[in-house]
Amino acid sequence: MKKSFQFILLFLTLCQPHWAAAHAVITDYLLKIAPIHANSPAKVELLFNSQIELGLSQIFLVSKGDKHQLLTADTGSKQGQIIVQIPPLEPGDYALRFKVFAADGHLTEDVIHFSVSK
Repeated sequence: MKKSFQFILLFLTLCQPHWAAAHAVITDYLLKIAPIHANSPAKVELLFNSQIELGLSQIFLVSKGDKHQLLTADTGSKQGQIIVQIPPLEPGDYALRFKVFAADGHLTEDVIHFSVSK
């Protein structure tokens, strides 16, 4: 009986879904289907699997020479949605480097590479 109780307790402990969702993971971003055109400001939508604490997060535009520019971002209408303001860019290769805090306090860092066309 004691072993059955311990097994059930262990099973219930391991199957708690809210304990498994520890980090914000990017699930989609608009750069896949909506490229940025040269010399035009743009907005990029990033979607995460959990709510983001935007005030504690940073999103950088990385350009040639490893130059980092802090970008402005707003929360979108959906949970986990962030809208990033991209300044007008010359044609070339760029990246978005982000450090975001999930609502549960876990930090996620990642980079999205993209190109700007004429």
